[in-house]
Amino acid sequence: METKLLSSNSKHKKKPRLAEGESIPIPSRPSKLRKRCRDSLPGTQADAVIVVDTNGGEGKTDDDTPQVQKTSGEMQPASNGRRRRNRRRKHKKANAVNLALEDPCNAAEKQEITNDRLQGQYGKSAAPSVQPKANRLLDKMRARLLGGHFRMLNEILYTCSGEDALTFFKEDPASFNLYHAGYQEQISKWPQSPVEIVIDWLSKKEQSLIVADFGCGDARLARSVGNKVHSFDLVSSNPSVIACNMAQTPLSATSVDVAVFCLSLMGKNYPEYLQEAHRVLKPRGWMLVAEVKSRFDVQRGGADVEKFVKALKDLGFSLMDKDDTNTMFVMFYFKKKGGAQSGSIVWPQLKPCIYKRR
Repeated sequence: METKLLSSNSKHKKKPRLAEGESIPIPSRPSKLRKRCRDSLPGTQADAVIVVDTNGGEGKTDDDTPQVQKTSGEMQPASNGRRRRNRRRKHKKANAVNLALEDPCNAAEKQEITNDRLQGQYGKSAAPSVQPKANRLLDKMRARLLGGHFRMLNEILYTCSGEDALTFFKEDPASFNLYHAGYQEQISKWPQSPVEIVIDWLSKKEQSLIVADFGCGDARLARSVGNKVHSFDLVSSNPSVIACNMAQTPLSATSVDVAVFCLSLMGKNYPEYLQEAHRVLKPRGWMLVAEVKSRFDVQRGGADVEKFVKALKDLGFSLMDKDDTNTMFVMFYFKKKGGAQSGSIVWPQLKPCIYKRR
């Protein structure tokens, strides 16, 4: 049988067979795959080695994907088939993540997925904490409920007498705690709290001055200064706070040096509170009054400041200073000068702080 030899430039030149384990280098042409691998995987070699199987063909997997052999312990570029599989896995995982995040009921899984993403982006130690959407909604509803209770109780205190308010909170002490929780929430939004101004004012005076705090709340003033402070409020949840009607305190006459009213002239009978402060103050004693600015807004139904000051002058006080630079409240600094003048005192009606219905 005659054998026909093909020329060297023939397209059908027979390729030589390779023995088992023998390998040939891949030409180092700057293909797109090699350029991509050089940029993304530092330390890879330009020429990988393809393993030859026992049948003499190029080494392949079951899905006809060329395998790449590692040489000298360095990473080699992945094959196109492997890249396709990796992309499919990433897309599948991304779809699962999106489905989990779209389900508002699956808060725990959402929290875990979100934390994993943040840890991948910022590192395990630097990943910021993210509150689940369900928890944020629950906190928001609690805040609204607390705000509703506070507005209701606030209106009661501004539109009833001190004696009625005392009776109401004696029957329901939990409501008093709710009121003060809402009060603290409201004050925390202000640029400055009036009690902070009183604390700063007292810190510049002698610690021997005896203070009476009318409507003390959580007795923050007593805990913040070195003076002896008598704390009064409608309900007492602190042993240092005396529960009473502020128009009738157990203090003796002319026994204190400073009387403080921080947003506490709330009842319809607020003049009785000021008269009680005049009774317990020593001659030349101080009275500090902080009140919401809107209560003195004449254009919106508030009291005239001049009439308020005039009534206190008739009671026996002198206005030493007034600070209305704060956007939320105004501070009055009075000093007891003597007894009340003869005749009735005309007290202006302070506008109650009533919130709009929602």
